[in-house]
Amino acid sequence: MFKSKTECSVCRKEIKGNDVVYVKVRYPLHKGMTEITAYLKNEGTVICEDCYEDNTKN
Repeated sequence: MFKSKTECSVCRKEIKGNDVVYVKVRYPLHKGMTEITAYLKNEGTVICEDCYEDNTKN
C-alpha cells in the first residue's frame, strides 16, 4: 500500500526512524491488538522533540 510520511504537527518536519517524538493520544476504551505506528498516526498528535522542548520552555 502507499506509505504516507509522518510529520510533526507543529513544524511539519518529516519524522524519520529513531527520531524522538511526543504523541498526545487518548487512552483507548477497548482492549485489543493493533499495529502501534498506525494507531499513533491515526489517533495521536505527533510532535517532534525540538518543538516539544521549545513549547515546554515557554
